[in-house]
Amino acid sequence: MAEKNLVIVESPAKAKTIGKFLGDGYVVKSSYGHIRDLPKDNDSIDIKHGFAPKYEVSADKKKVVADLKKLAEGASMVWLASDEDREGEAIAWHIFDTLGLSATNTKRIAFHEITKNAILEALQNPRDIDMDLVMAQQARRVLDRLVGFELSPILWRKVQSNLSAGRVQSVAVRLIVDREREIAAYDYQPYFKVDGTFTTKGSRSHLHGTLDAKFTTAAESEAFLNKCIGCNFAVSAIETKAGVKSPAAPFTTSVLQQEAARKLGFSVSATMQVAQGLYERGLITYMRTDSVNLSSLALSTAKQYITENYGAEYSHVRQYKTKSKGAQEAHEAIRPTYIQNTTIEGTPAEKRLYELIWKRTIASQMADARVERTSVDISGDKISEKFVMEAEKVLFDGFLKVYIEGRDDEEQENRSATLPALEIGQAMQCLGIEARERLTQGPQHYSEATLVKKLEELGIGRPSTYAPTISTIFKRGYIVKADVPGTQRTCTTLTLKGDTITRSTAVETVGKEKKKLLPENIGIVATDYLAANFPDILDYNFTAKVEEDFDEIAKGDKVWNEVIGEFYTPFHANVKARMEDREYTHAERVIGVDPASGKPVIARMGRYSPIVQKGANDDPDKQFAGMKKGQLIESLTLEEALKLFDLPRKVGSFEGKEITAATGRFGPYIKHDGKFYSLGKKLSPYTISEEEAAAVIEEKRAQDDASHIASFPEHDIEVRAGRFGPYIKHAGKNYKIPKKTDPAKLTAEECLEIINNQNK
Repeated sequence: MAEKNLVIVESPAKAKTIGKFLGDGYVVKSSYGHIRDLPKDNDSIDIKHGFAPKYEVSADKKKVVADLKKLAEGASMVWLASDEDREGEAIAWHIFDTLGLSATNTKRIAFHEITKNAILEALQNPRDIDMDLVMAQQARRVLDRLVGFELSPILWRKVQSNLSAGRVQSVAVRLIVDREREIAAYDYQPYFKVDGTFTTKGSRSHLHGTLDAKFTTAAESEAFLNKCIGCNFAVSAIETKAGVKSPAAPFTTSVLQQEAARKLGFSVSATMQVAQGLYERGLITYMRTDSVNLSSLALSTAKQYITENYGAEYSHVRQYKTKSKGAQEAHEAIRPTYIQNTTIEGTPAEKRLYELIWKRTIASQMADARVERTSVDISGDKISEKFVMEAEKVLFDGFLKVYIEGRDDEEQENRSATLPALEIGQAMQCLGIEARERLTQGPQHYSEATLVKKLEELGIGRPSTYAPTISTIFKRGYIVKADVPGTQRTCTTLTLKGDTITRSTAVETVGKEKKKLLPENIGIVATDYLAANFPDILDYNFTAKVEEDFDEIAKGDKVWNEVIGEFYTPFHANVKARMEDREYTHAERVIGVDPASGKPVIARMGRYSPIVQKGANDDPDKQFAGMKKGQLIESLTLEEALKLFDLPRKVGSFEGKEITAATGRFGPYIKHDGKFYSLGKKLSPYTISEEEAAAVIEEKRAQDDASHIASFPEHDIEVRAGRFGPYIKHAGKNYKIPKKTDPAKLTAEECLEIINNQNK
């Protein structure tokens, strides 16, 4: 392929899209991401020689490298077209270095959208690899490897095996742990919110106003209602103000993650996965960005679309400025590549995310909404407080015609759309007043969206790190995403109608939340250990300072390994000291005393999971019980702990044999005739009935019968149909059946041969 141009990108999808724009003189190939990385051993960084990384090509990339090298040798020019951020720059450098390319016939090109014009323009304006960006990426990679490889063994030794720590992930877990404790410590205070319902003479409309004062007790509220009996109410003030609402800026990465979570229910990782696909198909600009800037072409195209479809009065060209701490790459905000494409072909998730991006972009270039806000005070001749009614009328919808930004808080503004024409001094008839007991709003757990927002506010991490950070702490078992049931409280309501006050009570749920990030016990234990022994690692300002150092490296103002050295020297000394000390984290808490036996009840971390222990550590007859999912060592009550000892529980019998219910390492289960049956999430081992247990057993048997193909009992062999195809079950292990082999015709000897081959 002499005289051909070789273009190397990261992904096959990106290669396919770019290939459509280039002629026969170009071959576009994918490197499938990074072609080399640090090996997974302790010898991957030469600490004594300036922290030099020892990169290697992974086994699964050797063929890719060989193929690219062969193509590069026959190419007249090699174009490195990986993404334009630090990670993309590092990929380009690794390709250049690994393939042994020459600077004379290798060019670096970058673009923030995959369109024909952008690609051709990039080819006309190539550049060299930006080694400052490469070194910034390398600094992050090396530092994170050093922190992970040196901290993790300490956690294995001092806390529990198979744990990990990381410069950003550990701080993210700390945020979630701190918020959990903040919520647990919050003292909900009752108060009475007073609302009145009024009307005017001859009107059928009901107008609702809220008292401008709150009461702390039912007695205070009742005293106020008594003063309102026989009270003459009238309009005492009317204030009307003109106001404007301006649209939000186009999407940056973190704001897209937050808004997709609020409006679409997407996880951060799902948002990035879908956005990556849209980018690689050429439908949106690059999805990792701190910038809210739009190109002049995007501005003019948006103006044209808005003018043609909504009218000139709806157009307002704006250019936003980036405010986020440590913003880097100077490319555009996330926007559609072609504004006129209001919809796309694709999966439902791709369509929904594209629509969100399109609406946000268009709205950012639309006129402000003009509103009229009216506030009316209603006073009584026997009270000093006032009832306030508010309304907001949209005079010109502007950008609201297209897009309304989501909110993190669940309570929305309580405003009416309109109020009738009223005059100062106009008499108001009171139809009723209600004083409802409420509880002060405490802090809420983080959602994925609000965690990303907090990390960005603190300057911790960058657009490319939020999704993998959250995914990592999920995988490590440090946090879970779950609903918070809240607690029930009895609240009082006092109602005045005419001259009669009535009292009623109702049970309300406080602190109920959906799909929030909650710490697991091991996340709390690991966080506490790190906070006590490695305060810098978990310090928000320190972690943000490291990010700023990376930015300085990217600008060429700092040397990457000098930055690493400043961090590593004191860090390693602390690691060494902690390894040599004899302090261990037992993470146990004495909850109380069992009234029946008089033995202490202790909650602590077991080898694999949190447990409750009845009896002292030296008690030979001590008992153990596993804690339920969501229960925390530091907040478990004695009543909750004692209930855990109800398992294993005798449920009843089936076919003349006993059924017991319990919970184990893999969740709740029942046991019958020596066999175990998982209960899943719908049934509880504490409440499952004999009939429900029998149904579980029969359903599992039916599934087993349906999957049975053949069996050879003399060899403990069973051939079954599984979720991923037919397999052989032998001695507690599963063995894949080779393709083109009919499982129904297998003999015992053939099964043994398959087993032996796979055990070699």
